[in-house]
Amino acid sequence: MGDHIRRNMPLFPIGIVKQLTELTARQIRYYEEHGLIMPARSEGNRRLFSFNDVDRLLEIKSLLERGVNLAGIREVFEMKEKGMHGKDPVYKTEPTEGEIHKYLKKELYQAGRFGKTSLIQGELSRFFN
Repeated sequence: MGDHIRRNMPLFPIGIVKQLTELTARQIRYYEEHGLIMPARSEGNRRLFSFNDVDRLLEIKSLLERGVNLAGIREVFEMKEKGMHGKDPVYKTEPTEGEIHKYLKKELYQAGRFGKTSLIQGELSRFFN
């Protein structure tokens, strides 16, 4: 069984999640009502939370403590989702050496445009032969 499957497996009832997150049941239900979390339901219609749900609740709690409102939290989660699927360049990994080289070369060419010299030309020129 892979780690992804384990982390998404609904295991915890709301009582355990309350202890793990130090949130009230009402807060947890409120975040569910607003679509920030989506716990699974048992046959008896009881909420069952996964490790990922608990992590998400802890992240919600942390963002709220930093002053982010629910709309902002929703936006953060949407941006993360886009980044995970490769659609949003904001969440790319570290640039490769080739990408840095390409960027610096572009900056060097742009620095001397329109007859204006720039200090950046001297600094960047040492990277290119």
